[in-house]
Amino acid sequence: QFESDSLRLYPDPNSIDLRQCIADYHHVALENVFVGNGSDEVLAHAFYAFFKQQAPIIFPDITYSFYKVYCDLHQIAYEQMPLDDNYRVPLASIPTNNGGVVFANPNAPTGDLIGSGDIELLLQRNTDSVVLVDEAYIDFAPSGSSVDVLVSKYDNLLVSRTLSKSRSLAGIRLGYAIGSAPL
Repeated sequence: QFESDSLRLYPDPNSIDLRQCIADYHHVALENVFVGNGSDEVLAHAFYAFFKQQAPIIFPDITYSFYKVYCDLHQIAYEQMPLDDNYRVPLASIPTNNGGVVFANPNAPTGDLIGSGDIELLLQRNTDSVVLVDEAYIDFAPSGSSVDVLVSKYDNLLVSRTLSKSRSLAGIRLGYAIGSAPL
């Protein structure tokens, strides 16, 4: 039954029902989900909240162009890591003294998919800063490629997602992040 009287009300500011649905989909708790007006807003909040450090954040030199925009907007120091000769992100060469690590997986411009084992090795080495894995295009990768399953194991992992790409729902402006409750 449709209740037209509810249309005069603002939606739940905490998005409990939506967050619970996302939490159930990813097999995490409600407090592990943050939603925003598109993944761009989620990324912008993450950059502002986690990456304004003394040490620069690190992201690939060929990747989503807004990472540099967010750094410039929030005056965040950054270093762009060159891709290797096969256009792959060389996670093993990322120094551990950083202000954070950000990369798209798969990398949108190159289509390269980093395996979850390689990402877990990065998380094991990089324990003092946030690692943000932007999974905007993960639904185009083989099943099981997401690192959402690692969120419960690594408190510094933040995984961002969007409904704009594989679900073709750009107009509803829904993005979300999965991470530890403190993140």
